[in-house]
This record gives sequence, C-alpha cells and structure tokens, in this order.
Amino acid sequence: MKKIGLFVFVFFYCYYIFATEKRNKPNVILIFMDDLGYGDLTSYGALGYKMPNLDILAKEGMRFTDLLAGQAVSSASRAALMTGCYPNRIGFYGALSPFTEYGLHSDEETIAELLKYENYATAIVGKWHLGHQEEFLPHNHGFDTFFGLPYSNDMWTVGYDGKPIKPAAGRKSVPPLPLLESKRGSHQIDTTMIVANLEDQAKLTTLYTEQAVKFIKSNTNNPFFLYFAHSMPHVPLGVSNKFKGQSEQGLYGDVMMEVDWSVGEIMKTLKAQNIDDNTLVIFLSDNGPWINFGNHAGNTGGLREAKGCNFEGGIRVPCIVRWPHKIEAGSISNKLSSSIDILPTICEIVGAPLPKQKIDGVDISSILFGKDETPRTEFYYYYKKNDLEAVRKGSWKLVFPHKHRSYEDVLPKNDGFRGAYKVGEVTELCLYDLRRDPGERYNVAAMYPEIIKELQEIAEKAREDLGDNLTKRQGKNRRAHGELTRE
Repeated sequence: MKKIGLFVFVFFYCYYIFATEKRNKPNVILIFMDDLGYGDLTSYGALGYKMPNLDILAKEGMRFTDLLAGQAVSSASRAALMTGCYPNRIGFYGALSPFTEYGLHSDEETIAELLKYENYATAIVGKWHLGHQEEFLPHNHGFDTFFGLPYSNDMWTVGYDGKPIKPAAGRKSVPPLPLLESKRGSHQIDTTMIVANLEDQAKLTTLYTEQAVKFIKSNTNNPFFLYFAHSMPHVPLGVSNKFKGQSEQGLYGDVMMEVDWSVGEIMKTLKAQNIDDNTLVIFLSDNGPWINFGNHAGNTGGLREAKGCNFEGGIRVPCIVRWPHKIEAGSISNKLSSSIDILPTICEIVGAPLPKQKIDGVDISSILFGKDETPRTEFYYYYKKNDLEAVRKGSWKLVFPHKHRSYEDVLPKNDGFRGAYKVGEVTELCLYDLRRDPGERYNVAAMYPEIIKELQEIAEKAREDLGDNLTKRQGKNRRAHGELTRE
C-alpha cells in the first residue's frame, strides 16, 4: 500500500513539474507585415495617421533601428524568417506566383516545427507565400492551424485599378484568390478548405484579427506560437468601414490605422487572458515599400530605393520586440540584426533545438536582454537571386557593380495604379558609411582602401559558401531545395 501511495505521489509530482514548466514557457507572437516601410510607423517618424497601440508597443519594448530583412521581396524574405537561412541557401528567390510549382522543402525546419518539440500549439494567420500546393502548405511545416491566403493579395482576378487581369501568356485564366483554412487533427490534417474566393479585401484585416484572437483564447493554458502575417499594406489596399476615411493620409493611412487596431486587439486579449507578462511579441516587415504606387505605398524613412532593391530602402525594416519584465521598456538597439536571427533567438529563449541543417541566423537574445554584446557584425546577404550585390560589416557597406530596379527620378502613379521602374546601374565599387550616410549618397571608396579590402574578404567568404552569378561562382554548400518541382 505504501508503494502504491509513493508511486501516486511521484506520478503527480512529476506531472506538476511538467505542467509548471510547460505553463512557464513563454508564448511567442510574430507579427509580420507586407511591404511596410522603415518610415511607416509613427514611432519611426510616420505622419498623417495615429498608431497608439504600436506606439505603446515601442514604449514598452525595444525598437530596432538597423534590422535587415532576409531579402527585399516577399517569398524569399518569408523563407528567411521561417528557416533562419539566407534564402538562396535553400533555393528561394523572389516572389512565388500562383503558377509556381515548388515551395519550401520538407527538409527545412521552420520556427513552428522546432517549437513543436517543446509542445507548443502553433498557428499561422494571414499570408503564407511559401508554396500553395498541398505538400508545401503550413500544416506540412509545423503549423497546427492555418487561416489566410496562400500567396500575395494582388495575385487574383482583379488588378490594382479594379479592372480584370488578363491571363499570362499560355494560361487560360487567372486563378481566384482563395482564403484557406486547415486544422491538424489528433492523427492527421483535415482537408484544407477554401473558406471563400475573395472579391473584396476590405474585411481581410478584421477577419485575420478575429482568427488570431480566437487562437490565443483557446491556448491560454499551454504555450503557443502565433505567426500573424498581415497581407497589408501590400497593394491592393483594403480597409473596413470602421477606419475608412479616418486618416489624413488617405487610404494608406486608413490601412495603417486598422493594422494598429489589430495589434491593439492582440495586446488587449493577452491582458484579458492574464498571459501578457509571459508573451514575447515581435513586430516587423518583410521588406521595404513598393513606392511606385504613390499614395498607396509606404515610406522608406529617407533610405535609398525601395522594395526589390539591395539599397537600404528595400531591405531595412522597422522592428519592435516586447516582453514585460524581460526586455527593458523604451529601449533602442542600433546593432546590426536581421530577420534570419529571429529563429535562433526564439529557440534560445524557449529552449528549443536548432535546425539540423546549417542556418545563417545568430542568437540576438543578448541584445533583447540588455547585455553589451554584438552577436552579429557581418551581413552578406545583399543578394538578388544568387547575385552578390553588397556586403556589410558594422556600419560599412560595400556595393558591387550591378544592375538593379530603380525608383529614382521616376514619378509614381496614384490611387492603385503602378508607376514605371527604370534600370539603375552601379558601375564601380561603392563604399558607404551607414553611420554618417544611411541614405547611401556618398561613395567614400577612395578614402578607405583598407575597409574595402576587409569587406572584399567577407564577399569571398560569401561566394565560397553561397556562390555568386555575377562572378560565375557557384558555392559549395548551397541547398537548392526550393528549385525542385513537385515530386
């Protein structure tokens, strides 16, 4: 009898310890914007609209001033965020289309998959854009639930100007924009369902927010990871009636105010469920703004060029991280960081394993916790596809000769119409001191030959590892999974 009693005591004691440890694991909410520029938050200088909830997030957390996206365009940037890799390491380039037949390879481990080892509930609400065929969808990459779009909100039957899109050459029709939902059952995935084929995006932010709040409320007693990937402010813009016409900045400002409302709903839910203090919230963007859409586009904050470019306007993004009593309120980090650092940082914080394959991100939790350390000094993913266009160390940035999309000296269009690009060209080695010249206006290469030599050595390391089509060099360790067609 005593043995039975001892067994029962040990069982319940172990269960209590397990439950306590499980409950003490921090929740993680990752809010990822689409085409939000460095200057689009009021805490980063935006004008013409109010963002009280994101202002509070910045006041209560840490604001990053030098965080770089994985690439200056959607799918590649999302692949970098989810895997902690430079996108060309895993074969991801540009933005996938509804006709693309590849996606994120099953060998790559996402944040969600790694947190499943720690018994996290996982969900994605919003835009996926890492492959829309069944085998590439979120439930095959560690997410228990998915509610959102398989790709960008402009990949539908209606153009930015409201007129029908003509099918591409060789295609009979443009596919509809499906709002999808899938849930993981106890043994298998329920069939992915099309909730609706969108004809109006005015309610999209509200629908996303309602689903995110629902997920949080259903997981208050166990740790969870919510990846909330907004479709806005990517064009075409859509806003609900509650914010339509509310800003001084027109439709774009209205959209930004609704995004701020959405963040407020998330934070209000955390407080109401008494889990606010145990939740890490990370807010950032996938790349810079698409500025040739004029008044339907965002703000680079004075940085050079924009989306799709490896100048700072395309790749430097706003980022706010909040965790009460862990991260100093109102703090600012000016240290070089990247979205590829998010995965190893989350893994370190929650005690999850790192991916089995090589990653490029570094743990920056020491920055979050106020230690005087510099985890990252180099960033050499200024690639476009597999062309190495620039490298970075500290505040120094070396730009190599290349051609690029350019918005300079080209007038944008307004009200949903896209303006033209021009082809820009860098014809010589350009060295910029981003501490003094964040707008990359003054080439100081002639003044600092020793800095150029040091940065060229970093470039050689990048080419040896990942390759460089501009110099016809193929890297040794590149995992070109993403280029594989469906098996």
